[in-house]
Amino acid sequence: MHSVAVLALPGVQLLDVAGPLDVFAEANTQAGAEIYELVVVGIAPGPIETSSGRRLVTDIVLGDETAPAFDTLLVAGAPRMEDFRPDAVLRDWLASTASRSRRYGSVCSGAFLLGQAGLLDGRKVATHWAVADALARRHPEARVDADAICVFDGPLRTAAGVTAGLDLALALVEEDLGSEIARKVAAQLVMFFKRGGGQLQFSRRGVGALASRSALQEVQRWVAAHPAEDHSVAKLASRTGMSPRHFARLFRTETGLTPAAFVENVRIEAARRLLEEGQAASKQVAGVCGFRDADTLRRSFLRRLGLTPSEYRRRHASPAGETLSEI
Repeated sequence: MHSVAVLALPGVQLLDVAGPLDVFAEANTQAGAEIYELVVVGIAPGPIETSSGRRLVTDIVLGDETAPAFDTLLVAGAPRMEDFRPDAVLRDWLASTASRSRRYGSVCSGAFLLGQAGLLDGRKVATHWAVADALARRHPEARVDADAICVFDGPLRTAAGVTAGLDLALALVEEDLGSEIARKVAAQLVMFFKRGGGQLQFSRRGVGALASRSALQEVQRWVAAHPAEDHSVAKLASRTGMSPRHFARLFRTETGLTPAAFVENVRIEAARRLLEEGQAASKQVAGVCGFRDADTLRRSFLRRLGLTPSEYRRRHASPAGETLSEI
């Protein structure tokens, strides 16, 4: 018997709790035995109101002396979890319970709570792409992978946003029961056994911060409006009247990106939109978006999103574009 506990705070995202629990429950079905005992932990008596407004009934609360030792402890995420400040009781409970568990981890922004209990120190961590930078700033002792769907590091198991909790639970099932049972669970739940690419294929955080100087903002808007133009540092610097060296240094200071990285971001975002519409072949997309050729587009997609343009189209194209064949 593997006891799996999911800690849920008020305002928790319901799928962060229900998704993993359903994977473990299906594993019981496929194994033909009660392998997993499932427990929802609250921080106070009574039902928990989730972010959707639905209420979740807990099995135990912090300090319950009848609570069993857990094989696996997971912390579910919640909107604005990065602003939550746990008290000493919760921090101590997390640290103590994790130390007595075979493995522990988080779904989505639940990683912030683990960090405040000192459980991310020196570990590689996954969390939702939208809060990955905030987690890295808050806990510089952790190594945050903004693109990973799931990360295993020692006893720590962490997952990216929301539905990635299902991926994490499935990976734990495979760890415990082997790939055959895990594949059966994935088939029954109509989910990928191994999801292709990283979570940045879903990211909508834009191409970079807007510079504060109007001259640099004008350059950013020009690049976004004309991705296929020649955007060498020399060309961009000439639009501002700066020397290339001064322009490149100032641009990076204000945006956190080199001009070349910003231009590539713009071109990838433009290519993503065209591929999602499903109305152009990769060769056409490359030309319209400023890539030298289809192979350059492909390499950029693989490096930044973990998918080829064709794979990205298959996963993200609108229904109207799904029937269009690749030229």
